Amino acid sequence: MAETHTLTVTAEELEMIIDALEADHEGYIEAVKEARGNNAREDVATFGGAAERIAALMNRLQGMLDE
Repeated sequence: MAETHTLTVTAEELEMIIDALEADHEGYIEAVKEARGNNAREDVATFGGAAERIAALMNRLQGMLDE
């Protein structure tokens, strides 16, 4: 199991983190599209996996913000 840490942030700071992750996620989605266009299957898998993990984290953080 992954090591866990506790971090206290304000709602505004949490929104900033989500926004930054969203920008990063969009970059990975674009990288997947480019890799597909170049028929680079390994890169598609790598970038796609990263995009999925970022999306999961964004959703988790958004849920915390919505509480």
